[in-house]
Amino acid sequence: FFLFCDRDNCAIMPKKSQRRSNAPSLAAASTPYAKPSSAEASNGGGKGGNGVNLITPNTGLGQHFLKNPAIITSILQKTALQPTDVVLEIGPGTGNMTMPLLQQSQKVIAIEYDTRMVREVLKRTEGTPVERKLQIVQGDAIKTKWPFFDVCVANVPYQISSPLVFKLLSHRPMFRCAVMMFQEEFALRLTARPGELLR
Repeated sequence: FFLFCDRDNCAIMPKKSQRRSNAPSLAAASTPYAKPSSAEASNGGGKGGNGVNLITPNTGLGQHFLKNPAIITSILQKTALQPTDVVLEIGPGTGNMTMPLLQQSQKVIAIEYDTRMVREVLKRTEGTPVERKLQIVQGDAIKTKWPFFDVCVANVPYQISSPLVFKLLSHRPMFRCAVMMFQEEFALRLTARPGELLR
């Protein structure tokens, strides 16, 4: 579920249901967390066919990687980024959202708790034209002081959903918009009216 907030209101937008296909996605296969095929697994041990180490989410941190290109595109459209925007990305993970954000904005400030992910995002931007537009802050997004930003984008772990929303809403100076992806249960609680029964 997406939560879109601007200066005046917040709206919940359910993800479009999508048919599952048994065919492997080319985009997913080229990412660092793609599962190796049985042939790759037997030849490369813990590595994919291209020799890249596979990165698994740290479930203790509530990590989940955003790897669906359609969702990334949808989030980008909702942000309506301008070339002068400063973007705060909370939890860039392996950088699947970070790369297009860098291409469409003036600067991306990414706050990441996991040092493995910090290394991964730096690796992906190294030597690219957008490298100078990225600033990474390694730390806890709840405890870290946030800088000025125009747009906030986040794929939020369930454990920090509530404190993150409160911190976002109290942040000053006011941002233009925030597009955040939450677990369904939290999104429904967040947008429920007083006394409304949740399914």
